Amino acid sequence: MSQAKPKLSRRTLFAGAGTVGAIAAAATVLPGVVQQVQEATAQPKAPPDKGGGYQLTDHVKRYYKTTLI
Repeated sequence: MSQAKPKLSRRTLFAGAGTVGAIAAAATVLPGVVQQVQEATAQPKAPPDKGGGYQLTDHVKRYYKTTLI
């Protein structure tokens, strides 16, 4: 008996193209994600010994901007 060759259908072609597109998009975005993770793992400053631990950081400034009316 002869073996039938698998047919390349439109559905298979579009599924393959979609997979390749998703992989390409992930490969493009991945270096930025890795860089952000490395920046986030920086060591925090040690708190001062005698109080005065409040610091006006970017996070605090953003919070104050959200409270403005």
